[in-house]
Formats: sequence, C-alpha cells, structure tokens
Amino acid sequence: MVAVTIMLDVAFHGGRNATVSAADMAERLGMARRGMEPLLQALSRAGLLDSVRGPRGGYRLGRPRRDIALSEVVSVAVTNGGDTTEPESGPAGALQIDVVDPLWQEIDAAAQARLGALTLDDLIKRAAAAGLRRPTAEPISFAI
Repeated sequence: MVAVTIMLDVAFHGGRNATVSAADMAERLGMARRGMEPLLQALSRAGLLDSVRGPRGGYRLGRPRRDIALSEVVSVAVTNGGDTTEPESGPAGALQIDVVDPLWQEIDAAAQARLGALTLDDLIKRAAAAGLRRPTAEPISFAI
C-alpha cells in the first residue's frame, strides 16, 4: 500500500526532526508528486505527518515512529479514496454471501490485527536487517 511506503520513506529519511520533501519522496518511490499530494494531505490531517512550509519544508512524522501503528496508516488511506469494501458490482448469491464474504471478513480482521501490532519502528528495523542504511545528515561546512 502506497500510504505505508510513504510513511516508511518519511521515517527512514527524516523521522521526527528532519523534513522530507514531496519531490524527493516521489523520485525515490517512482511516483508523480501530484498523485501523492492528496494522500500526504490526508496523512497530515490525521496527525500521522506534520507538514512544514518554507524553503526547508516538507513532511516529518507527526509522532514517534514507535507510536504509529500500520493499521492507522491503512485506515487513513482507505478512508481517503481507497475503500474497496463495498464493491459496486460483483458476484452475488448464496455462495458469495454465506461463504466468500465471511472469508474475506475473516482475512480482513486478521490483517487488521497484524497491522495493529506493527509500527513504523518495526519496519525501520526490518530495513536495517535487510542492509539498508539510513542517510546521515550532511555536516555543515563554512568557508571564509
């Protein structure tokens, strides 16, 4: 899900203290910045991201990464345009209603439980285990 990837990118490249520009994020994720903006705004409205204006502006985590459950991120994404729980047209009938629909409800509940147990901090740990290195801040150099 794109929302989880966006949140992980902000956590990985900026965290709570540094901002990550939407342009840099879009480049890293291979997405159009324009397409990401509505989701970034929704994540900001939900308090998961802070939006910072100005020349050094961008996005940073709205809370510590250990306090952001993936289920929250998915919930914001689903609420803001990704809800597919009510198909407009699809299979009907007894098998669909009595067997398939309850199966998907069961799978959805299991997925929500798992996402609720995972945080952005868990994903950062997985990135480190995969050998990915977080960027370090560039030292400030002055020339006189």
